[in-house]
Amino acid sequence: MNSYTFSVLFVVFLGLTVSLQFWLATRQLRHVARHRNAVPPEFIEKISLTAHQKAADYTIAKTQFSLVSLFFSVIVLLGFTLFGGLQWLASSLFQLLGDGMTFQLALLTCFALISGLLDLPFDLYRQFVLEEKFGFNKMSLKLFFSDMLKSSLIGAAIGLPLVWVVLSLMGKAGAWWWLYAWLVWSGFQLLMMLIFPTWIAPLFNKFTPLADDNLRLRIESLMQRVGFASSGLFVMDGSKRSAHGNAYFSGFGDTKRIVFFDTLIERLTPPEVEAVLAHELGHFKLKHIIKRMVIMFAISLGFLALLGFLKQQIWFYTGLSVDPIMLANSTNAMALILFMLTLPVFTFILSPLGSISSRKHEFEADAFAVKHTNAQDLVSALVKLYEDNASTLTPDPLHSAFYDSHPPASIRIAHLHQHGQLT
Repeated sequence: MNSYTFSVLFVVFLGLTVSLQFWLATRQLRHVARHRNAVPPEFIEKISLTAHQKAADYTIAKTQFSLVSLFFSVIVLLGFTLFGGLQWLASSLFQLLGDGMTFQLALLTCFALISGLLDLPFDLYRQFVLEEKFGFNKMSLKLFFSDMLKSSLIGAAIGLPLVWVVLSLMGKAGAWWWLYAWLVWSGFQLLMMLIFPTWIAPLFNKFTPLADDNLRLRIESLMQRVGFASSGLFVMDGSKRSAHGNAYFSGFGDTKRIVFFDTLIERLTPPEVEAVLAHELGHFKLKHIIKRMVIMFAISLGFLALLGFLKQQIWFYTGLSVDPIMLANSTNAMALILFMLTLPVFTFILSPLGSISSRKHEFEADAFAVKHTNAQDLVSALVKLYEDNASTLTPDPLHSAFYDSHPPASIRIAHLHQHGQLT
């Protein structure tokens, strides 16, 4: 392949991907708007028309915003690649720092900073206009920028050493560098799972032991029934950022902990909370977490092997308007950046495969939950969560297949009725 062919291939896939995303978004807009004025029959006694219309308006607003973000991201992508933005950035830093590791780390850092600054107006709009309009934003500007600063510092403290190791392997470990890098990356992911619950998450949120004795006894009984051991039950102050509710468990081994958003505790009854947790525990007991990790590690190995091939191809750089000769021996950081930029262009079409796997796991976790709790409690909890989070009950099927990791509400609850033998 030569650089011209790769450039054409990149533009063609970019055009196809953007066209597909635009088409899916317009389908979603039309479908949700068309069903805005009528609650689906199976929810008519559970969801008010006002709540249904709020969910439709919220979905439409988010989808419209996603279209603006999509076209801006295309401009940024082309600016970095075919229009020479990365070439200019690399040339400027190379003249200042010369060949070597310092240049490569500076290139990656500057790229991340520029990308973050370009995304900042969209992040602010999403949080303080879109989420605010529908009553979900609880975050102050001070907290927003405090979170951003903390994330940046933690990302630099953890990410730069990791990137240094990967770049060193790319430069010194020979043709099999990608295998060694994969081992490092996999080890890093496991380490993050271990330290995140107790070291990183508390830097952003306050975690307090669950104080409700009735709920705690329910949950401990459930964990005993399903054979799950936890290092603690905690309530997180999610309400200081958002009105959305959730529950999750994190960590592994002795660091496993169950976390409830305070908004979830306030909204659901104890039996409903128990049912939601049973669903989450289903993911663990059915080994969905391990399966997802294995798939993630396998995919990352394949992508690193692909990067190992691409970084040696001149056309990979020149086809994206980068001169690798100018970079002398410091092409590895540029290869990483170009790979991160272009990979989504060529892989978006595969998105439904991930959704299919995720939805299968959701159905299985629901079936597990109704074996250990009351199915009606889970249905009731899900309806409340759909309403509180303004999740549309009428998504476009194709749009949902590409973007939604969970089944649509009507399909999911129909499955619960089937497994729980509800009427």
